[in-house]
Amino acid sequence: MIMRRRFLQGGVVCGGMVCAGALDWRSTHEAWSQTPGPKKRATMAYVGTFSSPLQDVLPTQVDLPPGNGRGIHLFHVDLDSGSAMSAGVFEMGTSPSCLAANRAGTRLYSANETDRVEPDGHGTVSAFSIDPTTGGLTLLNTVPSGGAGPTYVAVHPSQKYLLVANYFGGSVAVLPILDNGTLGPACDVHQDEGEIGPTRATNAPPGSFAISGHDRTHAHMIDSDPSGRFVLHVDLGLDRLFIWDFDLATGKLKPAATPLVALPPGDGPRHFHFHPNGKWLVSIQEEGSTLARFDFHSSTGALSLRQTISTLPPGYAGSNFCSEVLFSPDGRFLYAGNRLHDSIGIFAVASDGALSYVGEEWTRGNYPRSFSFDPSGRYLWCCNQRADHVTIFEVDSETGRLRFTGQYLPVGNPSMVCFVPN
Repeated sequence: MIMRRRFLQGGVVCGGMVCAGALDWRSTHEAWSQTPGPKKRATMAYVGTFSSPLQDVLPTQVDLPPGNGRGIHLFHVDLDSGSAMSAGVFEMGTSPSCLAANRAGTRLYSANETDRVEPDGHGTVSAFSIDPTTGGLTLLNTVPSGGAGPTYVAVHPSQKYLLVANYFGGSVAVLPILDNGTLGPACDVHQDEGEIGPTRATNAPPGSFAISGHDRTHAHMIDSDPSGRFVLHVDLGLDRLFIWDFDLATGKLKPAATPLVALPPGDGPRHFHFHPNGKWLVSIQEEGSTLARFDFHSSTGALSLRQTISTLPPGYAGSNFCSEVLFSPDGRFLYAGNRLHDSIGIFAVASDGALSYVGEEWTRGNYPRSFSFDPSGRYLWCCNQRADHVTIFEVDSETGRLRFTGQYLPVGNPSMVCFVPN
């Protein structure tokens, strides 16, 4: 019950719901509302964090942060200048490390990665309403995630379901989103099974000691294809990318005709991203420091490997843990996160999907866990997990290069940025 106690200490109870941080964001909104310009809600950035000491729960893990975050940090965003203004914090002691918003921008969902208060050892996910004027958050409900250590959430394109990957439990779950935005109990849960990969990656750089998740199954990310017909997830410990047929009526997952693809042993697939054209998918391998480019067959969900390329500059040797992978909104470039090298690798995308190395940009911090494009596509926000800050870069649309704007946003152990346009 330690995690539960920390969570409640950070907030006040409003009508039976924990409304932590409510006074904080309202007071900062007053200052924002006095600034020149229209008084409609600003574009919002919500930053998830690690906000409780993971070491107290999982002492065997090697790359966990000290839990310096306070919960979900809020920022008002100026899309013209790329600048950001703090709008307070919704305080949570349960490490809301991954966030996802619905398409309408009225609801936010969090994976509470260290919340272990459920009797069966499951973690939890939370639903919030977003104030249409201020962007502030109100907790709607919290439910079990279907496994331990939920690390990723995604809203299905239908807006009817939340997809959850439970890293420490090695399972994936589907939760219904009810009409009022709250989450119902999981309507489907699948436990990953198979042979665990080796601790040494097949494609790691020379001299690498990048060893993290090959001790058991670890579902690291889940999302649907652009159509919503298929759901995909990666398991880092199994070195596999799974493909599911998705039943929209029931929220059930069924193995697709080609149910999985295997990545090189020990490389550890972590995240993936679809190109805007929906025809290509790239998976990033945490321990192998590689990008695997696939053709995606939208009629069957099958994946065909076309290319493997390093995320690191030529000649790199030593340890590195990859993190995020994203195509630019226009699809011309791809970006790959490197932790320990502390860089974002930049790759050009050819007309046939082929990737070629352009260069890299230092993140101005330590251990870039993830990064996100703002709604304009002109700026990229990078979460430097161990440096306790978010850095903002301007994107050159012609070359793909990144230019640091000079902005550091102080956030303890930032994990992910979720933007909600006004």
